[in-house]
Amino acid sequence: MSNHSEAMHAPVGLDHCPFMPTYGAPSVRMVRGEGCRLWDEDGNEYLDFLAGIAVVGVGHANPEIADAIAEQARTLVHVSNLYGSVPGTEVAITLDRLLGGGGQIFFTNSGAEAIECAIKLARKWGGHGRYGVVSAYGSFHGRTLGALHATGQPAKWEGFQPLPEGFRHVAWNDLDALEAAIDPTVAAVLLEPIQGEGGVYPATAEYFEGVRRLCDERGLLMIVDEIQTGLGRTGEWFGFEHFGVEPDVVTMAKALGNGMPIGACWAKKDVAAVFQPGDHGTTYGGQPLAASAARATLAILERINAPQLAEHAGAQLRHSLEMIDGVVEVRGLGLLLAAQLAEGIDAKAVAGDLLSKGLIVNAVSPTALRFAPPLIVSESEIAQAVELLSSVLATHLTKAQS
Repeated sequence: MSNHSEAMHAPVGLDHCPFMPTYGAPSVRMVRGEGCRLWDEDGNEYLDFLAGIAVVGVGHANPEIADAIAEQARTLVHVSNLYGSVPGTEVAITLDRLLGGGGQIFFTNSGAEAIECAIKLARKWGGHGRYGVVSAYGSFHGRTLGALHATGQPAKWEGFQPLPEGFRHVAWNDLDALEAAIDPTVAAVLLEPIQGEGGVYPATAEYFEGVRRLCDERGLLMIVDEIQTGLGRTGEWFGFEHFGVEPDVVTMAKALGNGMPIGACWAKKDVAAVFQPGDHGTTYGGQPLAASAARATLAILERINAPQLAEHAGAQLRHSLEMIDGVVEVRGLGLLLAAQLAEGIDAKAVAGDLLSKGLIVNAVSPTALRFAPPLIVSESEIAQAVELLSSVLATHLTKAQS
């Protein structure tokens, strides 16, 4: 039996792992969660400062969401999108309100599917011969073929060529480069407010303002990928709000269901109007069970004023990280932060040591750690995480300097 098979606890005698090797062998298997904490099958407790990669915004096993899912499971799970549902309608109305109104929603099962919807919408809106999408190097938009080519990380394209045509990439936060890439075949610009998987690099207000102006001047759609940043995590309901712009299309997922698979693509009504029945679809997207989780999640996020929580807790976390020896820079917004480590310190090794001591973060790059805890994280939990990081970094800093 392989190490991967053993790590995934394949039955004894099975000569292969039951899972495709798209992820490395896990070092632990989690069996329970509560709030900002997780427990593995051996009873070890962990403080979760990754939240399923910015997913579990209102905490693991949130009882209000669990009750909503259980009640919906006893009532109606699925009918297909040939028919409407009460929770789906309510979630769509709430999201449109949070985005300023005047738009329409297409529900998906994931962020990548939301991006695919946005790409198809841009192509339909652009019309014949106008299909191009410009995105930024360092971006991440998903792993389906279209979303993969929109992702500005060429190393991830290898092995999957030829990818769908119509995508071009420019330097991040460089308005001149973006303008130079626009020609009559371009229909849309696709950007993240913060490049999350790219290392947690925020856009500047000047950049987003300039992109909005260029899109208006050239008649392009401005698509903002809020899959990792949306729904309060950055200190605003959506990351683009930090920059004072209004996009034409917004994609979201992750935090929307607090772990229940659901995503969405929102577009201004006049943009969404180019879709006609049969142009796009989904079997499961927005089905009542997933939408009931999203409805409960949104109700909690609004009740606790999630953006304010993220802003306050993020300020405490940022200040505390900046005080640690071995951290040379902290970047990001709200509770989506990265700590850049001192030269010679391996972020992946640090993350591994932190896991063994009960703190979950991830190496978002070889030299930086990402922090995206649940938005309900307490001051004492932040202090505990910082103390663990400080202790582990002290050891690594000594090794790096020797």
